[in-house]
Order: sequence, then structure tokens, then C-alpha cells
Amino acid sequence: MTLKPVPGSAQRLRLLRRSLAGAPPAERRARLAAISDAIRRRDLEMIRHAGMGHVGGDFSAVDILTVLYVLVLDCDPERPEAPERDRFIQSKGHSSGTLYATLSYAGFFPDAELDTYMDPLSPLGGHPDRREVPGIETNTGPLGHGLPVAVGAAIAARLDGSPRRVVVLTGDGELQEGSNWEAALTAAHRGLDNLTVVVDRNRLQQGARTEDTAALEPLADKWAAFGFAVRGVDGHDHEALYEALTAPPEPGRPTCLIARTEKGHGVSFMADRVEWHHRVPTAEETVRAMAELAG
Repeated sequence: MTLKPVPGSAQRLRLLRRSLAGAPPAERRARLAAISDAIRRRDLEMIRHAGMGHVGGDFSAVDILTVLYVLVLDCDPERPEAPERDRFIQSKGHSSGTLYATLSYAGFFPDAELDTYMDPLSPLGGHPDRREVPGIETNTGPLGHGLPVAVGAAIAARLDGSPRRVVVLTGDGELQEGSNWEAALTAAHRGLDNLTVVVDRNRLQQGARTEDTAALEPLADKWAAFGFAVRGVDGHDHEALYEALTAPPEPGRPTCLIARTEKGHGVSFMADRVEWHHRVPTAEETVRAMAELAG
């Protein structure tokens, strides 16, 4: 079953975007933070229902996705296949819960569908499927695949003479996959300044810290050596993300935005704890987390 967009969602998203873009920075930051926490609460409900999921990595990426879909990406939830849409690829496909919750918030499909997360035959599986869910550009899950696909999409836009941009979100542990660096070489060689790589730099991966598994630092220097214009940003500061994601690219160079994040962000007992990579909260923990996210 392919999900359908919510009627009127495009107009709602346009009005929200216009309101936020014209708001003072402090107000915009507060309103975006409230949206992000609402998405976190919905994601927590989904994971509790499913009895599986990746809450830690979901929560580290929520603020990035909120800013992208609410303020930055040129996309229409009622026309998810519009040829000139911006392309967003979430390479860390295991964090599907937060992607689905964000797409639903933007109106790509009804909120009620989130209650079927990971149910048998549900379109909302553990990894996103572009054939089932509007707004998904490519199936992801095996790590290291998203950036190569994004490079191809950016090349396609260049060949079409199109101004559309391509944004890809990667995990940091995922950067231990060599396919990312092959793709990075190609992106720089072709001068793909329509491509932005956002690294969810929460410093944790399944079972350990990234630096204890296969050290990534100095990460900014690595991306710069591969030919990218590199910027750092607080991945939980909505205003800083908005500025970074709307800043003009450096001509002839792809961009890497290293977003400093925290796994499990927003919930005190999950924050920066490796066990929350894919642990499911108990009923009591869910109540505690919900209370913190509602604060």
C-alpha cells in the first residue's frame, strides 16, 4: 500500500514557512524547538508500539530534519515527485522513525499511519522504501549507500541545468564505509556545489564510540582534503542550522556540514548513552521521557 499525501498540506507548509522565515530569530528558534520535541514524542510512541527502533540516533537527527523540511527544502508534500524538487536522502536509514514522523508532520502522509510503524505489511518499515512512502528518494539501510546516490542525483541536476539541490544526511559511524569517500572524490572532482552532506556527529555508533572503533578525527580536515567546503554547526541549535543550511555554497565545491549532535538528545537518561542506539524504553521510561520532552 502506497501512502497518500494529506490534502491541503502544501498550503499549510507554505504558510508555516512564511511565518517562521519572517519571525525574529529567538521566536523562530523556540517554535522550531517545539516542533522538534513534538516529533520526538511521536517517534517515541512509534518505537514503543513497534517494540523496536533506533531512538538514540533518531533523536540526534530530529532538529536537522525539522529545519530542512519546515524551512529549507524546496518540496511539496502534495507533489512528492515534482521534477524540480530538492532531493533529501537520509543515508542512515535505520533512523526511519524520525524521518517518517517528520514527513508526516510536513503532510506527506497522515499522522495516523505512524501508528502502524513496523507492523506486518505496513509501508512504514524499519528502513525507508521509496515505492511505499511519498517523500522518500531512495531506499536506505545498508550504510555507505546514501552519499553515492546523492552524488548521482547532484550530477543529474547539473546535466539537466536545474537549480535543485541535493542534501544527504549521514551518520558519523557510517563514514567508516569506504564508499562514502569514493563518492566524495567524485563530488569534488565534478565541482558539485549543489550537494550538501550533513554529518550527524553524535560520536556514538552501535556498541561503542566512533573514536574507539575506527577514529574519524580530524574529520573536518578529512572532508577539506577531499575537496569540500567544510562548516561546523551545533546540530541542536535550530537558528544556527537554518543559517548554515541556507548559506550560499562555495562556487565549484560541494559542502560538508558537520553537525555536532548528541545521541538521545532531549531525554536526560538517553543522552550520550551508547545503549540507546536501539534499546526500546520501558513503559515507565516512556512516561519519564515524554514528560521531559513536554517541558
